Amino acid sequence: MKLDDLIVGPSPWLQPGGPQCDIILSTRVRLARNVAGRPFSSRLKPDQREELDAWLQKAILKALAPKDVAWFELEGMPEIDRRCLVERHLISRELAAGDGHRGVAIDPTQRLAIMANEEDHIRLQIYSPGLQLDETWRDADEVDDRIEQQVTYTFSPTLGYLTACPTNVGTGMRASVMLHLPGLVLTKQIEKVFRAVSRMRLAVRGLYGEGTQATGDIYQISNQASLGRSESDILKTLGAVIPQILAYERQARDVLATESPKYLDDRIFRAWGLLTHARTISSEETLTLLSAARLGVNMARLKGVDIGAINELFLLTRPGHIQKMRGAELSETERDVARADYIRKRLGAT
Repeated sequence: MKLDDLIVGPSPWLQPGGPQCDIILSTRVRLARNVAGRPFSSRLKPDQREELDAWLQKAILKALAPKDVAWFELEGMPEIDRRCLVERHLISRELAAGDGHRGVAIDPTQRLAIMANEEDHIRLQIYSPGLQLDETWRDADEVDDRIEQQVTYTFSPTLGYLTACPTNVGTGMRASVMLHLPGLVLTKQIEKVFRAVSRMRLAVRGLYGEGTQATGDIYQISNQASLGRSESDILKTLGAVIPQILAYERQARDVLATESPKYLDDRIFRAWGLLTHARTISSEETLTLLSAARLGVNMARLKGVDIGAINELFLLTRPGHIQKMRGAELSETERDVARADYIRKRLGAT
């Protein structure tokens, strides 16, 4: 499996058809682990980092055999390729921007990615389309058990798994759900809902995690800490809160359709008009317009449009992917023109 083939392939967090997929894009379970007897990544010397990177590569690939998992080394990888992996949620921004030897193991479906030498020695993550908390945790746990047959983890009988960041100590698990919530944004109820979510010890983040904005009305909701809580407790809390948010979003959409149908349709069809006719379009504007178009398709107000194409454009119009498809580094202005051209062609416009 080559990196170029991986980057042009589908991404699991944008595949239509998962449970509650009109609102929930994906479910992710991430596990943070460290190797016993080794300093945390931030304290590794360059030669130690290189040795650990090579050792983890061998251990992880052996643990996952005979799965078709490929290893990609980040040291020396072109910046555009690293950017594409971040845009696909296969590596973190921190791993992409880091120094020294570090890598990632990825399976062909792109559901599974295992980062090495990030903040922790191992960051294992599994993605599933739609709302699939229990299933995603089961798959992550199975992969974690296989790796543990090759790697002795740093573990305290009192505290649990020891990690570089105190918020990950314990289970080391971060379970998150990615939601598209334009109804709550348009009805100005989003802050009220998220204040209630924070009282449940859950965190709200943007499209690319901590420190990012909720562009395209996409939000990630996850547990804030794992110490003193079991995996089942974390999943239970998320499993109780997410259906309430789904209900609030559906209610907001119904209110818009009933009380402000002209406003709703104007927003949807203006977005569609720009997506199919614009000759230059920024990355941020694209996400805003795609959000409105996705809302229109899922509310059956924008008909004859492939929801799969809309979903894919959330990813394929990002700066790294636009440049990767063009095969060259582009200025911001050149990217905006290339992006508009690609969107028109993908949506069947002239």
